[in-house]
Amino acid sequence: MDAVLAYIAAGLVGLWGISHAIPTRSVVAGFGEISVDNRRVLVQEWLAEAVTMWSFAALITVVTLVGGETPTADWTYRVIAVALLVLAALTASTGARTSVVWFKVCPVLLTTSAVLLLVAGLG
Repeated sequence: MDAVLAYIAAGLVGLWGISHAIPTRSVVAGFGEISVDNRRVLVQEWLAEAVTMWSFAALITVVTLVGGETPTADWTYRVIAVALLVLAALTASTGARTSVVWFKVCPVLLTTSAVLLLVAGLG
């Protein structure tokens, strides 16, 4: 059951990474006329979160496949869960305070994934 929870968390996080990458162009366009440097930084930061999510999803998947029911897997789940909770808190205090619904969804999705990993890491 722990592996199933970990795979669900990995799937949610990985899909959330895709949801960051796909709209990057329209997100940047939404800022209107900004300098080229600001545009580059915005693209970098938007895609950096996508890469972070994909990296977490890949790590969860590999650790679960290779060493599922081990203390190493349990600690990996816990560390990633804490990182997801930090990102959820950051988003809750920044982007989620805007009118953009996806920023409001983000803390819920990240917290749900973190809880799944924490439960999986108890095994």
